[in-house]
Amino acid sequence: MKDYSLSKIEELFECYPELSVNKSEIVKAAECIIDAYRNGNKILCCGNGGSAADSLHIVGELMKAFVCKRKVNAEWQEKFSSCKDSDYIIKNLQMALPAISLVSETGLLTAYANDVAPDMNFAQQVFGQGKEGDVLIAISTSGNSANVIYAAEVAQAMGIKVIGLTGGSGGALKALADVLVNVPQKETFKIQELHLPVYHAICLAVEAEFYPDEMVDKRI
Repeated sequence: MKDYSLSKIEELFECYPELSVNKSEIVKAAECIIDAYRNGNKILCCGNGGSAADSLHIVGELMKAFVCKRKVNAEWQEKFSSCKDSDYIIKNLQMALPAISLVSETGLLTAYANDVAPDMNFAQQVFGQGKEGDVLIAISTSGNSANVIYAAEVAQAMGIKVIGLTGGSGGALKALADVLVNVPQKETFKIQELHLPVYHAICLAVEAEFYPDEMVDKRI
């Protein structure tokens, strides 16, 4: 990871010193995601309740500009130049870091829960959407959410790296995660309050790695 990318993570500990105990794993998580993107892979995210919202939030930061402008590069500008509304398209599209939230497919989730097994709803999507070299961000405050655990098991079997975001000791997810960020809280809402700055810092570091010259404000 570049020094500038690493600095985005260092800023996290200035605001949340209690997260310093997770520093090495947070850095590893960012490096894991960066490696996946460098190899042409993608990120999958899953969680329940508030963690489902976090899953959506992470995808929102990766798939569009976070603090970088992410202008469409020259290669894509040339390809889009043949479009009828090329100027508008080129002006408004942004370079994306591919990510999918597994909580978004309402039809699939409800059909699978009704027809097959509700605790396999994320695992089925990992199997269908994932490929070797991808990364699964598995979010569970307890580390014991059954559907998240099954998704992690399937991911491991498929050669998909697992980043676990939990609290406490990490629960069952600890044994399945290549990288475990278990923030130092035990109550659900307090764990979730720390998950947000953690994944923001990771997303900032990843974005800075690929778009270092496009930061809107270098002080961010």
